[in-house]
Amino acid sequence: MEAAGTWALLLVLLLLLLSLLLPASRAGGHLPPGPAVLPLLGNLLQLRPGALYSGLLRLSKKYGPVFTVHLGPWRRVVVLVGHKAVQEALGDQAEDFSGRGTLATLDQTFNGHGVFFANGERWRQLRKFTVLALRDLGMGKREGEELIQAEVQRLVEAFQGTKGRPFDPSLLLSQATSNIICLLLFDLRFSYEDEEFQAVIRAAGGTLLGISSPWGQTYEMFSWLLKPLPGPHTQLLRHLGTLATFTTRQVQQHRGNLETSRPARDLVDAFLLKMAQEEQNPSMEFTEKNLLMTVTYLLFAGTMTIGATVRYALLLLLKYPEVQKQVREELMRELPEGQAPSLQDRARLPFTDAVLHEAQRLLALVPMGMPHIITRTTCFRGYTLPKGTEVFPLLGSVLHDPAVFEQPEEFNPGRFLDTEGRFKKPKAFLPYSLGRRSWLGK
Repeated sequence: MEAAGTWALLLVLLLLLLSLLLPASRAGGHLPPGPAVLPLLGNLLQLRPGALYSGLLRLSKKYGPVFTVHLGPWRRVVVLVGHKAVQEALGDQAEDFSGRGTLATLDQTFNGHGVFFANGERWRQLRKFTVLALRDLGMGKREGEELIQAEVQRLVEAFQGTKGRPFDPSLLLSQATSNIICLLLFDLRFSYEDEEFQAVIRAAGGTLLGISSPWGQTYEMFSWLLKPLPGPHTQLLRHLGTLATFTTRQVQQHRGNLETSRPARDLVDAFLLKMAQEEQNPSMEFTEKNLLMTVTYLLFAGTMTIGATVRYALLLLLKYPEVQKQVREELMRELPEGQAPSLQDRARLPFTDAVLHEAQRLLALVPMGMPHIITRTTCFRGYTLPKGTEVFPLLGSVLHDPAVFEQPEEFNPGRFLDTEGRFKKPKAFLPYSLGRRSWLGK
């Protein structure tokens, strides 16, 4: 017992010493101001674990739109708040801010692999390939639109199958959006009754909840301490494991029936063909690990972002029946009876377009944004940010910036219409971020 107590005391003293020495030794540059840093705790007392986003907004009122915080003893982050600061960084200095930072809840699974979490040459190769491959497969084109319309028809039939009984549409909505993603990734569509598919959807939902939960935010600050301990983060790893296992099975099936003489049916085919083409080139990043991590993340992100946005839009239409009525009247007025809306009809449906944009703005699905890394020492707003500095661009603060959106907490589709009723999109509408790290599927 005495020996254990001695080792525990030595460990605490060592951590205290490191926390006192490392921030000063790693700081460098001329960083933005921020709250005083406490040994071991960083800015824990000012931020309150579990309420990280609101805590950062509160600090911005004192320190301005660009400031520095410490998440725990060693993780130093520069925070960007509001449209101007985020635009200047990710837009005007896009290359300097193009690195991907740390997301502790996901890093153990992805570990710098795949198009979303890669950096440097790996990221450049994977992003260029993924963007071109998805375009070739029809994303943003008529072919992709037809996939969406067919899935929407099946979703409507599933709704009609409830015969007017109360039901929760959440799972069906997520399955419908995921099926569109699965067609692009695997050239497969799954039945809504498929139990494995349902498990994948629940795992994706559990992953999103785990990341955004109070515990997920706490883990983000203290992963160095909590990682080896039991807790909710172990359930998050199981959810990610379910997604990765599903993806691995699909890749194995594709590898078994890949026909190199035919065009790629989907993204997995395209990646496998590229792997075969570059097999003798050691400088290329088309590896099985990067394939699995790219597809796993696209499956998760595509399913959850679109599904959550559609659910939220439906809730808003239920809450505001007068808006629902206007959308219905516009659709009936502008479209022939029985015709599904298409991208070609967008200019004729400005109010419907405005409602969808306002739903995304108000939801602000990823208010913290995703962490960035400074790729080279740079000057920003009079501060010197050393290479490797981590940056949090708070997208929620952009979408709810009162300098751009009057009364930002209110649902008002009219903010996306001009005086003549035509659709307009402010530059501050950035639900998918901007710059070189903006979301691939935006």
